[in-house]
Amino acid sequence: MIYTTLLNIAIFQGIVLGLVILKSSLFNSKSNKYLAYLIFTLSIKLLTQVFEIQQVFTSYPLLRFIDNIEWVFLMPAFLFLFIINRIDHPGKYKQKNYLCFIPFAYSAVLNIINDLDHVAGIYTIPEPGIFIIQILGLIQLFLAVTFIPLLPLYSYFMIRHLKDSQEKKWILTLLTIVSSVLLVWLVTALAGLLLDYDISSTMSALALCATFIIHWTAYIGIYKYKLAKNKEAIYHFLNNDSVISYPNLPVVHNSTPQEYKESITADNIYFQKLEILCKDHHIYTDNTLNREKVAEKLGISAGYLSQIVNTITGDNFAHYINQYRVEAVKEMISNSEYENYTLLTMGLESGFTSKTTFYNAFKKVTGQTPNEYKNSSK
Repeated sequence: MIYTTLLNIAIFQGIVLGLVILKSSLFNSKSNKYLAYLIFTLSIKLLTQVFEIQQVFTSYPLLRFIDNIEWVFLMPAFLFLFIINRIDHPGKYKQKNYLCFIPFAYSAVLNIINDLDHVAGIYTIPEPGIFIIQILGLIQLFLAVTFIPLLPLYSYFMIRHLKDSQEKKWILTLLTIVSSVLLVWLVTALAGLLLDYDISSTMSALALCATFIIHWTAYIGIYKYKLAKNKEAIYHFLNNDSVISYPNLPVVHNSTPQEYKESITADNIYFQKLEILCKDHHIYTDNTLNREKVAEKLGISAGYLSQIVNTITGDNFAHYINQYRVEAVKEMISNSEYENYTLLTMGLESGFTSKTTFYNAFKKVTGQTPNEYKNSSK
């Protein structure tokens, strides 16, 4: 059956894509891991759809435990966390991300309790317990009609903090597609529950939409928009992954490919990796960090690293690293968790080696001393 074949292809592609994002250091970042988890969740939903079509649940009823868990609660959570970890805004550190998983955890526990009775037959829920389960089911319904629409809506609000217009465009499109699928699912599920409506055809159409999301994310997110930039660079790094490991794994030194030497742009694969090391691994907090150490991690020469940074940013390597340190201090200043820290402590925590270098770098980047900036931000 063509429909089942399409679902199976999407499941396979989703698993492979998710593993590539998680395992390859070219793609692996704090934000992208949530995109991988979103794709895995879509793959699980498609797998349960295939099981339903092929009547696997009849032969293996215990698999109903997987089917009855509302995986859909994870989708807005993973999508939101993907977005929140891509924005450059101090408020993201104040987010209590674990709250995103409360609806899923609640729903999973409730459904497992039910399935231990109806599927596994381990016990029988007594009549008073059935009434309590019904009340708890209404709470789950309330969570569905509030959480599923509102978290994507809040995600739209947070997208405005994305600075890259092209990145903002594709993530906005991804959010719109996933949100639309979730809303249609919610309306369909409510219609089936309250109006005794046959939802099978609509759910089949939604499964096809999920396959599209997986294919579209693979093509647009990775190859066309680029969670990592160009195809040749992707191939190169997937086959030379040891070059990228951080912080204490052995580095395989190889010659810098000529094609990357000839044209240094923001798409340069080594500059992308440098950005990941700074943004996700926070290497700038190491106060002994120097150009040679970073070049060794990237598997290139210190001279080529300087050439990359100078060409793309217009600044030298030291100023490039100090900008990240200054931004880290600014975020600490705006975060109430660090209100008991002195400014010098914040500077040292961010990787500066002394008060003088900290104050000079901060003034150069912001035009203000740390004290002036702190007073103006109140």
